[in-house]
Amino acid sequence: MKFGDVILTVATTSVIYILVAAVLFMVLISPLGSILAMNTSGIVSMLIAGLLGGVIFAGQIQEESRMKAVGKIAVLLAFVELFAVLIGFPTNSYYGAWTTESLQSMYSTSAWTNADWFAYEGLVTFLNVALNVVLVLVLGFIGLYAGSMLRKPKKT
Repeated sequence: MKFGDVILTVATTSVIYILVAAVLFMVLISPLGSILAMNTSGIVSMLIAGLLGGVIFAGQIQEESRMKAVGKIAVLLAFVELFAVLIGFPTNSYYGAWTTESLQSMYSTSAWTNADWFAYEGLVTFLNVALNVVLVLVLGFIGLYAGSMLRKPKKT
């Protein structure tokens, strides 16, 4: 699988992921609440996007070792997710307030200095990035692998 094919697969899968996640989030926010809807839509949409990406690009994935090709795509998908989370979370005006509220509910923060707040909020961001990257690696790999198996290779 050429690097250009990997880039095209990642771009297509990312667009599918965003579209499916947005629709699922809108549908699930009322019955599940904001946090559970966001998490559920992210998980389900990554599996769906991986499946569709695997089906669409099954021919290119099957040109070489399926595990190796899917692994390349999953790693690049996780790299894209890393930047999406690093850009998307901290730029949301409510992210800092949510982080502060979460930390105050977990710890006694009355004696914290600005350096403490900076360190703990950075840790929360790091953990969010790590969780999202791991989920995209695992779910993206599963979806892409399963999707590429759904379409039979062309006979030459």
